[in-house]
Amino acid sequence: MRREFLSGAVEEHETRHRRRVLIVTAVLTLIAISPVLGHHLTTRLSDAFAGQDHLWSICLVALHELLAPVHSLFHVLLLAGVVFAITDRARAWRNIRRTLGILATRRPTPDTPIWDAARCAAVPVDVIRVAEGLPNPAFTTGWFRPVIFVDARLQFELTPDQLAAVLAHEYAHVSRRDPARLTSLRALGCMLFWLPALRRLADDVADDAEIAADNFAVRGEPIVLASAILQLARWPTGAAHDDGTTRQMDGGRSVVGFQRDAMLDRRIHRLLGNEAPIVTHVTWRSILAGFAGLALAWSSGIAVAHPMSAGSAHCAHQHAWALEHLFCQAGQSRTGDTVCPHEQLSAR
Repeated sequence: MRREFLSGAVEEHETRHRRRVLIVTAVLTLIAISPVLGHHLTTRLSDAFAGQDHLWSICLVALHELLAPVHSLFHVLLLAGVVFAITDRARAWRNIRRTLGILATRRPTPDTPIWDAARCAAVPVDVIRVAEGLPNPAFTTGWFRPVIFVDARLQFELTPDQLAAVLAHEYAHVSRRDPARLTSLRALGCMLFWLPALRRLADDVADDAEIAADNFAVRGEPIVLASAILQLARWPTGAAHDDGTTRQMDGGRSVVGFQRDAMLDRRIHRLLGNEAPIVTHVTWRSILAGFAGLALAWSSGIAVAHPMSAGSAHCAHQHAWALEHLFCQAGQSRTGDTVCPHEQLSAR
């Protein structure tokens, strides 16, 4: 159902953008992994190269020798990326647990503003936890069983309608399981860290999650939600320690909620019915770096698919580097002589 504060064109544009981001993310992941693992899973490309040692004047055997170290490097990068992703996600989870572990949390009690707001917003109270001194006033965390954390002071800072809008927003993240979805995308970005565009696309998905939660929480009163967002944007971040200092939550990367970021203007403007252009996190630099990485991955993956055994005798020489052998037929005579110059070198 179309939201009354959005025009049909704006909502359609946002939907198309959301789909494009997800499709590009999936395609980019497939394209990045395929050349690294593809030839290990099937022999079709190797069979196609069998008995063929040259492509025009390019020696495929020499190309194999030149790019084999590059292909091996991508195997190392993929393994390092898996370790990096596991470490990064574990660190984020540990930081969240450590931050929340120093705080005493409780469920909302009946006849309190948070309880009443939850009932008004149709949010189950068993997914809400209340605490003093949270690093963010309201956020959702939890990969398997998402939970909404609300700072106790929030019930005194917001009106009942604003508080209900905040809880409805966070419950949208719970219903969509956004923490697990976003942490999976960020883990994917860590795994393929040599493709910076992938991590930026994950940030775009996080932005779309906030927009979708806003749409869910509007409940016919977009100005109420907009005012609540502005109120929370002024909230001091950092969890209180016993010694009076504060602990910053490490972005959570699996935490979703009201946070200071570049999305603030867009969210406020669209809730007020103004034009709010979609700004992507993807930059031209990340795109160019991605193209360069994919070009190396694919060229090396295709090159090593050439069966060396089929042309080993062709390249059995001890007097030249593979780079010198790359265009071994470039100087052949017009008489049709296809003798490789390196066969002559190795016979000397």
